[in-house]
Amino acid sequence: MRPDTPAENVDHINEAARLERTADRYPEDAEALLLRAAAHRELAGERPAATALYDRLLTSGADLDHPHLVRALKASNLWEYGHEAEARAIIDGIRTASPRDPAPWVIVAEALEAHDELEQAHETFTEAVRLLLTGVSEPPRATHPLLLGRHRVRRMLGAAHDEWDALADSVHRHPIGLDELHDPKRVWSLGSENPEELEAEILRLRAELGAYREALSRPFPVAVLHWPTDELTELTEAYPDLAEEYPSYEAHLATIEAALRELAASGTPNLGIVRGTVPSYEAFAASELTSPSDASLLPQYATTLAARGRAVAWPPERAETCWCGSGRAYGECHGVEASSH
Repeated sequence: MRPDTPAENVDHINEAARLERTADRYPEDAEALLLRAAAHRELAGERPAATALYDRLLTSGADLDHPHLVRALKASNLWEYGHEAEARAIIDGIRTASPRDPAPWVIVAEALEAHDELEQAHETFTEAVRLLLTGVSEPPRATHPLLLGRHRVRRMLGAAHDEWDALADSVHRHPIGLDELHDPKRVWSLGSENPEELEAEILRLRAELGAYREALSRPFPVAVLHWPTDELTELTEAYPDLAEEYPSYEAHLATIEAALRELAASGTPNLGIVRGTVPSYEAFAASELTSPSDASLLPQYATTLAARGRAVAWPPERAETCWCGSGRAYGECHGVEASSH
């Protein structure tokens, strides 16, 4: 379930409780699961409970994959229910740490923006853009919200366009231009009694909502199962019946890329890849009271891994490391055919 799903369409409290139980069962996936649970707690208005989940992660002693992201989410949440001083202290700490992940920067900058700290929001967006995009010819998809957010804040401040604003324009994919979309005077259109003005504003809001939802946490994707070479060897040796599914490692990789491209061509959104391991697959089979030799279990295993936050989004950026583990850039490996098009 999407964490941004409206409250009338989902029981956020029950969904959070389910994710917390799943985290107890799979502690190795606690970070992804508890972050989603905290999002549901926030949407349910249970902000102290969400903070408790962030604190649970930060004090767990585990090596978190995204510690700055957890702190940023905690700061944003704290500010929403009156803990401004603590939130500001966390935000200052994140800015000092200068993480290389765009997500914490986006969250703390938008928290500042939401509380009318426009100058501080602008400084934060700009720090992040300079840190992550200086000397980068093609901005990675994850950095687009930084460019768009900075553009939005600068329009509210009445700042003149600069080179980063031009880059924001270049990555904007919606039909309504950023200057119009981020025009501070748009708010006056909402009070108009002119049907044409209202209709035009609704179109602008729809475009903005599309861009915003694209940047939000996504639901777990339609995921395809990838076995690293050593795991695939162990799997087929232990369960020879599965060798029909995986005639060779090269065929396995080719099948994954082909399946994902076919799904993408059909319009399926949020595609991903999950990596299997023999021990976790055997444990999953045992929980399903089924033999690991049963090939029908494989897609269920992939879906379960994805629901536990194990999926990696596909396709990678052309310059990113290929999903197959070759160490080469995706555009020079399994993405070479896509790059040529």
